[in-house]
Amino acid sequence: MSEPRLKTHPILLVAACALVDADGRVLLAQRPEGKALAGLWEFPGGKIEPGETPEETLIRELEEELGIHTRIPCLAPLTFASHTYETFHLLMPLYICRRFEGTAVGREGQAIKWVRPKALRDYPMPPADEPLIPFLMDLL
Repeated sequence: MSEPRLKTHPILLVAACALVDADGRVLLAQRPEGKALAGLWEFPGGKIEPGETPEETLIRELEEELGIHTRIPCLAPLTFASHTYETFHLLMPLYICRRFEGTAVGREGQAIKWVRPKALRDYPMPPADEPLIPFLMDLL
């Protein structure tokens, strides 16, 4: 008996980062009005552009979105999310970063908040981000 064929979706590659401050808190950013899943909290990051590595994406996105500077050796892969949304499939590696320069500011009008790992579940997140929380709780 053959398996039923799954509906195919384009794959969207996105890199995300759990920035961790000296107090062990994780930075969350709120998706602004006008974007898909507006109002939900997420780990900063963004779409991986053609020819870009996930690490290069995070360095670019953290600078653009938050004014944070980091380098490739400061980004460590932790886990990944694989989630099917209605029109696409999201594949998202999550990196951890404890070494960065600058003070995080929501440069694109997004709210940001430093959150203790145990309190991450108190913030509504996109479905792909939620399964990442236990990995952060175990690590931190």
